[in-house]
Amino acid sequence: MGTTDFAVAGLRALVENKYNVVAVITMPDKPAGRGHQIQYSPVKQYALEQGIDVLQPEKLKDPDFVEQLRSYHADLQIVVAFRMLPEVVWTMPRLGTFNLHASLLPQYRGAAPINWAVMNGDKETGVTTFMLKHEIDTGDMILQEKIAIGEDENVGSVHDRLMELGTGLILRTVDLIEQSDREGTPLPTTPQPVIEDLRPAPKIFKETCEIDFTKTADEIHNFVRGLSPYPCAWANLTINGVEYANVKIFHVSILKCRVESVECRVVESLKSGEFINCIVENGTLNFPCADGYITIDELQLPGKKRMDAKALLNGLRAH
Repeated sequence: MGTTDFAVAGLRALVENKYNVVAVITMPDKPAGRGHQIQYSPVKQYALEQGIDVLQPEKLKDPDFVEQLRSYHADLQIVVAFRMLPEVVWTMPRLGTFNLHASLLPQYRGAAPINWAVMNGDKETGVTTFMLKHEIDTGDMILQEKIAIGEDENVGSVHDRLMELGTGLILRTVDLIEQSDREGTPLPTTPQPVIEDLRPAPKIFKETCEIDFTKTADEIHNFVRGLSPYPCAWANLTINGVEYANVKIFHVSILKCRVESVECRVVESLKSGEFINCIVENGTLNFPCADGYITIDELQLPGKKRMDAKALLNGLRAH
């Protein structure tokens, strides 16, 4: 059960390692792009290429879907980047249902664990497999692996490394479940530890991605890389006296050498949606924040292509 490329990697590994995947459950088709063409999810596309049955229920409690799912007599269900399942679905297989989650549980339960780990400046993250239960992302853990997060690494890079790590963890988890079943022994699992300082990972919306200039340079740097390349941080910027709304910002650097001035203190009263004045200096594009300045390295103006700041400034001078 899955939708995204992150889920395809695990599905492909199961197929290529000769596991008997009897069906795939994914999201219903939706129109996408300017032409609103119907677009299949990556999981559906791969399943069709492999000749695997595809189910796309609008509602997971729909009796017809439940009966169709039951007809496969699956031993095990695997969930990767999907939806919250009703009990009638996750309790159906005789060996249960496990989930691959892209965090070191119990931290970052929720829809966007990779983004939030990078946005919060964490030094490490990982993947966890766990058995499903009523409360989302709280089931007993089966396996867990960690990776370090680079200081300037963005969420796209972390996503791809976790996808590879998670693929191996899925195979190891299936083998462990199969072995326990064959030997008639309980599956070795570990309850998630109780931690007071739990960080959530809620779904990200456009308003979530607006840069808050009242934050520190380190916080803004982490925020931008935690949303790059997708869905991408954005801001309303004034460059050379011209206002540009909804500018996507892909990469920034912390400017160490500029002496703090009154411009840095102005941001304390800045409200969401207001324009921030960018300072063009020595061929760089800088904006003030709570404790210094940030240099914009890559950005995209509305209706334009993604470019580095130098190319943008050269184009502005040409006009």
